[in-house]
Amino acid sequence: MSTPLAAATLAGLLTLTACGGSGSGGDPDGPVSLRVAVWTANDAHLALFDEIADAYIAEHPRVEKITFDPLPFDGYTTALTTQIAGGNAPDLAWIFESSAPDFVSSGALVPLDEVLTETEGYAFDDLLPATTELWSEDGRLFAYPFSTSPFAVFANLDLLAEAGVPAPAEMRGAGEWTWEEVISAASTVAGETGASGMVIRDFDYTGWDYLATLWTGWDARAWDESSVCGFDRPEMVEAMGFLHEAVFEQGALPGPGTSADFFAGEAAYTVTQISRASLLEEAGFAWDLLPLPAGPAGEYAVIGQAGLGVLRVGDHPDIAADFLAHFTAPENSAELAQYFPPPRASQLTAETLASSNPLLTEEQLRETVVAGTVSGVVKPSHLGQEQIAQTVRAQLDALWRPDADVPAVLGDVCGAVQPLLDR
Repeated sequence: MSTPLAAATLAGLLTLTACGGSGSGGDPDGPVSLRVAVWTANDAHLALFDEIADAYIAEHPRVEKITFDPLPFDGYTTALTTQIAGGNAPDLAWIFESSAPDFVSSGALVPLDEVLTETEGYAFDDLLPATTELWSEDGRLFAYPFSTSPFAVFANLDLLAEAGVPAPAEMRGAGEWTWEEVISAASTVAGETGASGMVIRDFDYTGWDYLATLWTGWDARAWDESSVCGFDRPEMVEAMGFLHEAVFEQGALPGPGTSADFFAGEAAYTVTQISRASLLEEAGFAWDLLPLPAGPAGEYAVIGQAGLGVLRVGDHPDIAADFLAHFTAPENSAELAQYFPPPRASQLTAETLASSNPLLTEEQLRETVVAGTVSGVVKPSHLGQEQIAQTVRAQLDALWRPDADVPAVLGDVCGAVQPLLDR
């Protein structure tokens, strides 16, 4: 999804911002146009964004245009940092959780605390500390966590019934909603129906950080708080050995080079974020949504986050920050909640979320979104994440073969990545 250019560019952002960047903005009284870099091209998302922006423009005559600029999801951070390096930085940008340490620590982003606390009716204290931690440094908030989306399991009830596999709710009620039982069921579906069993969406044997949705059930971590690699630890070896067996011996997941789209009815289960529920609006099959299966370490939750930040090198950082306050104010946060789980305690209730997410029941929202947001761990992130991610991906290529020596491969991962973690 990225290249070493992204890491190098982020490393140089502090120098750019120290020099003032392009933030002078030309005529201080002239008309203003803002550009927001995003990775969604969903028409419904963009229509809502434009509606919120239009309301801001109506109240701020100097702002004549606000454009939401979709960049490809695959390679988003590279595209964003390339724009910054080329002197074409957006005013605001969505930021992946994996890139948060680099953006926050580089000095690339405008602190938001002052503008948010001084905005009338903003209710800054309503933001849950668990959602702002990744985007904060030295007591200051550098990006608004506009989406804190737990990962969950969607299940195709029709495929499961065809294979004679119990429904997930039945398994959960019997205390059998575990990775071992789910993978066994997925293997049965693949054998009985010809469809795929389980798909960990966006993994595709390259996006290894999505495997945190599995290995956290073994209490495994890519690295710890002291930046010590965890790939070679027993918990990770056991978890990745379990996955390797599920792919190459049980046939429960599509192997390398093959793919299946759960939302097109091609798989029995998928692990993905609950924001993908909108893809089921016209599903031709019955489905359910459940929390991640329990692992040997017990029940757990994993969340993906996205932050919205104001770039110091943008042309109008002060106005951009003011627009961010408008865009994320309580009333607009409530509207955005139909697509992006909010970080506000007052809005993170099953009842509130159900009003804007008609496809999901209050029980599903309570057990996945609310519980997962409060207790979940965030996908792996670290300073220099782009280079680290590329290194881990390259080392893990050796794991995706039937005869792979799992402990040896994971040991090699640590050997290659630890020097990067030590920087």
